[in-house]
Amino acid sequence: MVDLGLKDVGYEYVVIDAGWQASERDESGRQQPNATKFPNGIGPVANTVHSLGLKLGIYSDAGILTCSFEPGSWGYEERDARTYAEWGIDYLKVSCRLDLEFSPRTRAKYISQYDNCGSFQAATYSPYERFSIMGNALLHSGRDIFYSLCQWGNQFPWLWADQVGQSYRMSGDIHNSFAKDGANVCTTAYCLNTGYAGCSVLTIIRKMREVSSFQAPGSWADMDMLEVGNHAMTEAEERTHFSFWSALKSPLIIGADLSNISQSSLNVLKNKEIIAINQDPLGAAVTYVSALSVENQIQVWVGPLTDGRVVVLVLNEGTATANVSLSSSALTSYASSCSRNQTQGYYFTNRTAVRDIWNKVEIPWGTTIHLPNITSHDTRVLIVGGK
Repeated sequence: MVDLGLKDVGYEYVVIDAGWQASERDESGRQQPNATKFPNGIGPVANTVHSLGLKLGIYSDAGILTCSFEPGSWGYEERDARTYAEWGIDYLKVSCRLDLEFSPRTRAKYISQYDNCGSFQAATYSPYERFSIMGNALLHSGRDIFYSLCQWGNQFPWLWADQVGQSYRMSGDIHNSFAKDGANVCTTAYCLNTGYAGCSVLTIIRKMREVSSFQAPGSWADMDMLEVGNHAMTEAEERTHFSFWSALKSPLIIGADLSNISQSSLNVLKNKEIIAINQDPLGAAVTYVSALSVENQIQVWVGPLTDGRVVVLVLNEGTATANVSLSSSALTSYASSCSRNQTQGYYFTNRTAVRDIWNKVEIPWGTTIHLPNITSHDTRVLIVGGK
């Protein structure tokens, strides 16, 4: 992670996923690490990670058992929170592998994500109740820990999670596919059967049409880990994947084997201009503009940035190369309507800068913006305004 330059562009967490625990708690009821995997314990691992200028994450569960059937935290919240704080843990996370996460500087100092796999009897309590207990325990742990919930979008956490923690999973688990879902995956955010796995990149983007307006500093929808670098997508699809996770203000979590990642995938993950969109201090996500889009063919998303700038994403969802033309007046109108500062207007002229990020070129601003030759599943990302 350090050698590949990921730390230099802002990725700063190393997260140990499920499987780190022993099968039982110790005699005092404390969590203990698997002695074969971590013979010296977790504390020394945290010390090593911290010495590299990075932070360490770990995994827990709001149920009786974890996803891998080790002890969950239900009934032990205060004890576990103190234990993790004593070990020097900065992040509590559930996923499917060792992850690396970019912590948005405007959103978190220390992050924890709390899962809900092995609920059993705990499921007789509402998610708000269960997650609140650990949230309060973390607040009194003696360590500043950012709290992220993993409820897979079940019971619509964007409506209540801001009262409990600082981020939340908004969908079932992603899988390594750009467009093909697993079985029984719902494609909207408000369906009752949200599913727990098998969501494609396009489906998660589709769900965010209904969730993006809830994005705000202190309450972030987590779109799940990035599949960039897992050898299942084209370069265009990886660009789209990273662009939307960034512009929709999701935490950026690398879910690839960094010892086996291609240079092209690494270049996507290290694109500083795209990361800057994710990190923009305004913290406003892009919004889907149905009036400028064509369902199942072209998606247009627009959002405000600091310094009077606008970000525009144009996704070719179709299978053939597309030419897209956008009304500049319509773009500025939609940017103004989704701005947090409702008195802010956008007034661009023919001297306005328009930056095509992935192509690394400036394009003309006029009555119409022409975007030729957008290949299948690729996305043009434009920054309008600024220097």
